[in-house]
Amino acid sequence: MATAETQSVPVTKKTSDSQFRLVLRRLFGKNVVIVSVAFLILSLLCAVLPGLVAPHDPFEQDLLLRLKPPSFVEGGVSGYLLGTDHLGRDTLSRIIFGARITLVVSVLAVAVSMLVGVAAGLAAGFYGGRTDSVIQRLIDMQLAFPVILLVIAVVAVVGPSLTNLIIIMGLSGWPRFARIVRGAVLSVRGLEYVEAARAIGAGQLRIMTHHILPNILSAIIVYASFELARMILLEATLSFLGLGVQPPTPTWGGMISDGKNYISISWWVSLFPGLAIGAIILAFNILGDELRDALDPQLTHE
Repeated sequence: MATAETQSVPVTKKTSDSQFRLVLRRLFGKNVVIVSVAFLILSLLCAVLPGLVAPHDPFEQDLLLRLKPPSFVEGGVSGYLLGTDHLGRDTLSRIIFGARITLVVSVLAVAVSMLVGVAAGLAAGFYGGRTDSVIQRLIDMQLAFPVILLVIAVVAVVGPSLTNLIIIMGLSGWPRFARIVRGAVLSVRGLEYVEAARAIGAGQLRIMTHHILPNILSAIIVYASFELARMILLEATLSFLGLGVQPPTPTWGGMISDGKNYISISWWVSLFPGLAIGAIILAFNILGDELRDALDPQLTHE
């Protein structure tokens, strides 16, 4: 008996490692994924170490350099690659520092959504009956309101602080996680390994956290990548409307808002932050699509 148990460990580990390598080959075998991941790593570097990357102080004002075009355009000033805004601040430096707020708020908001949504979805799918009905009605009630209007209303009431923004954005997204998790739990709760866990006397909480949750993690991870893109867009929208992190802290949505009054004469003030938002959303969406394909056990191609 002891021999069989000791032999099963390396076999299981070897199988798991081979599956992981297969997923990596599927994922990084495409150039579009490599480019997307490289851009996300660059964005993460800007968020973690903006002071080492940014060429100028993002808060330094110089009215003599007000609304100067990018250095590669006629009339541009050397050293200001993406030009300056209406207060003479370097656009590139503000985009780099703005990545920190955008990624921190979005990642933490998705973490809140995931925590609440996964717990609710597990309970709804596993227990069923009245628990499922109550959670489903709560989901329906929240989804009945347009998300952006709901978030704007709540932020306007409680105030646009960083903590409030993360909590409110996070709680706006839990119903989608709950629905994904509930559907996944319903598809696996009657399988043999769950019944075996019940047969040996495992408690309900242990079955949910140690047997069901690990087997639906791929669906959660894939959806989280799409949700990150949605949260980035939501944070940018709130910042554009003045309900996000307040000035002078640079945010991509706030930079677009600052430049909207000068769009006809200084297009770069709003264009480059908008391109940053579009690029990072596209990168997360591409990564989510390819993750979904790579983690699909029904796909046999590499």
